[in-house]
Amino acid sequence: MSKEIYIEGLGRRKTSVARVRMVESSKSQILINDKPHNEYFPTREMQLIVSEALPKSGVTGTYSITVHVNGGGIHSQAEAVRHGLARAIVKKDIELRSALKKIGFLKRDPRAKERKKPGLKKARKAPTWSKR
Repeated sequence: MSKEIYIEGLGRRKTSVARVRMVESSKSQILINDKPHNEYFPTREMQLIVSEALPKSGVTGTYSITVHVNGGGIHSQAEAVRHGLARAIVKKDIELRSALKKIGFLKRDPRAKERKKPGLKKARKAPTWSKR
């Protein structure tokens, strides 16, 4: 019984979390929640965001990638997958770290929705002020 050796990376964006596993394979494919990535992310823009880390690091065509992603919206999930994929690539080859870091793929984007405060209508929007 042979065990598949995989490299795992965790990516996050807003409330989305993506667990990425890379396995060396002759056939290159990206499966996201058991669907091909071009089926899970219907727009070309999202597909490019997901697979952007591979050509920029020079790792194309040698890995079978499976991803489990949940939470957040579809754009947030695509960026979480890219973050996790970049982290997995760095675990495989530490020399690619500087290139991926310079592009910004290793940084977890900290921007998230600000919470609503008491006495306000939204996070910062105050009710109309009247003198009397």
